[in-house]
Amino acid sequence: MTTHQHPSGRHDHDADAHRDGAATAVLEVSGVQWATSKNVAEAVLSRQPGVISVDANPVAQTATVTYDPKRTSISELRDWVRECGFHCAGQSVPSHVCDPMLEPGHDHPVDHARRGTDGAHDAHAGHHGHAGATGPESPVSSPHDAMGHGGHGEMSMADMVRDMRNRFLVAVLLAVPVSLYSPMGRDMLGFDAAAPFGMRDDIFTLILSLPVIFYSAWIFFDGAWRALRARTLDMMVLVAVAVGAGWLYSLGVTITGGGEVFYEAAVMLTAFVLLGHWFEMRARGGANDAVRTLLDLAPPMAVVLRGGESVEVPTSEVQVDDLLLVRPGAKIATDGTVEEGESEVDESMVTGESLPVHKAPGDQVIGATVNASGTLRVRATKVGSDTALAQIVALVQQAQNSKAPGQRLADKAAFWLVLVALVGGVGTFLVWLAAGASVQTALLFAITVVVITCPDALGLATPTAIMVGSGLGAKRGILFKNATAIESSARIDTVVFDKTGTLTKGEPEVTEVVVDDFDHDRVLALAGALERESEHPLADAVVRYVDATDVPRLRATRFRNVTGIGALAEVDGHQVAIGNRRLMESEGVTIGGLGARRDEIASGGRTAVFVAVDGRAVAVIGIADAVRETSAAAIAALHQAGIRVAMLTGDNRATAERIAEELGIDDVIAEVLPEDKAHQVQQLQAQGRTVAMVGDGVNDSPSLVQADVGIAVGAGTDVAIEAADVVLMRSDPLDVPVALTIGRGTLRKMRQNLGWAVGYNAIALPIAAGVFEPAFGLVLRPEVAALSMSGSSFLVAVNALLLKRLRLPAQPADAEPVRDERLQPVG
Repeated sequence: MTTHQHPSGRHDHDADAHRDGAATAVLEVSGVQWATSKNVAEAVLSRQPGVISVDANPVAQTATVTYDPKRTSISELRDWVRECGFHCAGQSVPSHVCDPMLEPGHDHPVDHARRGTDGAHDAHAGHHGHAGATGPESPVSSPHDAMGHGGHGEMSMADMVRDMRNRFLVAVLLAVPVSLYSPMGRDMLGFDAAAPFGMRDDIFTLILSLPVIFYSAWIFFDGAWRALRARTLDMMVLVAVAVGAGWLYSLGVTITGGGEVFYEAAVMLTAFVLLGHWFEMRARGGANDAVRTLLDLAPPMAVVLRGGESVEVPTSEVQVDDLLLVRPGAKIATDGTVEEGESEVDESMVTGESLPVHKAPGDQVIGATVNASGTLRVRATKVGSDTALAQIVALVQQAQNSKAPGQRLADKAAFWLVLVALVGGVGTFLVWLAAGASVQTALLFAITVVVITCPDALGLATPTAIMVGSGLGAKRGILFKNATAIESSARIDTVVFDKTGTLTKGEPEVTEVVVDDFDHDRVLALAGALERESEHPLADAVVRYVDATDVPRLRATRFRNVTGIGALAEVDGHQVAIGNRRLMESEGVTIGGLGARRDEIASGGRTAVFVAVDGRAVAVIGIADAVRETSAAAIAALHQAGIRVAMLTGDNRATAERIAEELGIDDVIAEVLPEDKAHQVQQLQAQGRTVAMVGDGVNDSPSLVQADVGIAVGAGTDVAIEAADVVLMRSDPLDVPVALTIGRGTLRKMRQNLGWAVGYNAIALPIAAGVFEPAFGLVLRPEVAALSMSGSSFLVAVNALLLKRLRLPAQPADAEPVRDERLQPVG
C-alpha cells in the first residue's frame, strides 16, 4: 500500500521520493516499550541502502518507511527491523485481507528467493491475525526471534502491558524485604530483625535483588544495548545507567567486605519505573482504537460462486473478477460492482455515512460494509491492499506515524536531553564529591538526576495526541493524510468552498413551480409524462420531482426534441410543450403574466422553463443545483468557530449570490475559470489569511495544492486523492468544521503535553541535582524521582486521551433539509 504524492511538495521529502518512483510501506514494529525507543528503529533503518525516510510510532507500534524498491524490499526491511530487536511480520495491514509481505504497488508477493530462507513461511504468517497478534501461530523465523530479544519482541501492546505488570509485581514484592534490611529501613523504620542464616544485611539484600536485576530490570539493559548498538540514545540508556550504577556500586562494596549499600534504591527505582510505565502503556494502548477497529472490519471469509456453486474461501484468496455471494446480514468481502440483486448497505463503518445506501445492479460497493436486506451477487473489482478499507488503514497509519514540525523538534530535544542527563549525572557526582560529600551521597544525587531527566514524556507528547486526533477523524469518515495536516488545520481562519459538488449536489433539482390559472396537479402530470421521454438533465430533475408526488402517471406520444430550446409531445389529448422563451415563440404560445415570473426566477440564478398546454403557457418551473442538506449547518458551525467563509465558483454571479445568501456565506468569488482558482486562493493568502480550500479533488486540484490545507469532498471509495491533505469520505460539508475542530483540539493537546514535559524537566532537574538541598533541605531520592518521571509520562498519555471527549459540530436532530423548504409548489 503506497502513500500518494502531494503535488505541492509541501509534505517534507515524500513528494520528491514518489516522483523518483519510491514506495512507502507501513511496517509492523512491535515490542517498542518506551516512547524514545523508536529512535533505534529510525536510526538503524535510515542508514540502510535504499531507505529514504523512516517515521516510527511507539504508540501504534508501526513505522512508515519510504524506500527505493529497486534497491531494497519489504523482506529486507522486515529483517532490519528484527535486527533492532523488534518483531516485524512485514506490512501492518489487515492481514486476513492482505499479504504482509506484499510489495507496495504489486498484486502478488515478490519472488520468495529474494526474501531469504524464511520468506515463504512469513509470506502467509499474517493470515492468523493482524500485525501484532501473538500466539502459537505467530511467525518465528529462528530461535533467536522466538526469544523475543529480551522477552518482548513478538508481543502485542496488551501482552507488553501484562509483561510490564508481571515485572513490576516481582520488583515490588522483593522491594519490601530489601528496603527493610537496608540501612534506610534500619534507621528510618526501626527494623531490627537479623538477616536469616546469619548473613550480613548487604549479602541478603544482594540475593533478593538478583531476580529484580536479571528479570524485572533486564528490559532496561537489553534496550540500552540495542540503542547504543544503533548509535543512538534513549530512555532505556538512562534507566539502565541509573539502576546499573547503583547496583554495581553496591555489589562492589559487598564483595570488598561490606559497607553502606543501596540495593533498595536500585530495586525500588526499578519497581517505580515499571509501575509508571505499566499505567502509561495501558493509557496509550487506548489511543490506537480507531486503527484496530479498521483492521478488524473486513470479514475473514468470503463466499465465492465457482462453477455455479458457492464456496467459502479466506478473504485474502479472493481474486479480481470473482463473483461473490453476499447474503443478508453478511459483510461484503472486497470492493466490487453489484451484478444481481437489490439491497440496502450499511457503509457507516467505512465512510461514516449513518444512513443505509440503496444498491442495485451496476452500483459500486465497498469491502467491509454490511449488506442489510436483500441477497447480492458482487463482482470483485479491487482486492487486498487495493480495497478502500486497506487504503483507509494505510492513510490513517501514515498520518499517525508522520511527524508534525513540533514533534520533529521534540524528538531532537529528547535525544539531546538523554545526553544532558548523562553528562549532568556525571557532573552532579563530581560536584558533590568536590563539595565534600560521601561517594554514596554523590552517587545518589547523580542517579536521581539521570532518572528524573528521562525524556519519555517528551517523546509521547505529540504522537499520542496525533493518534487520538486522527482516530477521531477516521471514525467520522475524515482522513488526515499526515500530522502536518492536523496541525495546519488548527490555524485556518478562512475556508473557501467550491460550489458545485461541494456545497451543492452537482445535479439539478426543481426549486419551485408557479402555476397560472390551471390545475396544479394536472400541470405536474402532463409535464412529467413529456419529460420521461427526454434524456436532458433538466428533464430528469422534473421527473424526480413529479414522481415524488401522488399525481397520475400519464403517457406521452409523438415526442419531439427541439435541440437547445425544449421538447414537444401529445399527452392525454393535449399538445404539451416544455422549454425556454424561444420554444414558446416558435410554437406561437401565449406567455402572458408568466413572463415576469420567469424573469424573476432567472434573476435569482435559477433556470426557468415554461410549460405550455394547447398553445397557452400555464406554468413556470424553476430548476437549480440542489444545496446539500448540511451546507447551512456547516457554514454556521464555521462562523461559530470564528472562521470566515468564501465560495469560489465558475457559475454566473446571480447563481452564486443566491446560494451565498441562502447559506450565509461571507464572500463570493464567481465566474472564475478552473485554472484561475488557485490564483484566487493565492490572493487570499497574500492578505494574510490562512486558507483551507474545499473541493471535489478533480478540477480543483491546483487550488487544493495552493491552499494551506486542501480538503477533498466527495472521495467515495477513491480515498487516495493526491492533491488533498484531508479527505472527507461522506461528502458532507459539515465534516469541514468537524475536521478543523479536531485539528484545533489536537494542537491544543500537543501544546499542553509539550509544555508539561519541558516544564517538568526544567523544574525537576535542579531539584534532583540537590541545588536546593543546602538552603531548604529539599532532596529527592532516586525511587521518588522514578515515580515522578513515570507519572509525568502517564499524565501526558491520559491528557491526550481526553481528546476523545472533544465536542464536535453536529447537525441538530430536528433540522429540516434546506431543499424541503423550497420544493413546495408556488401559486
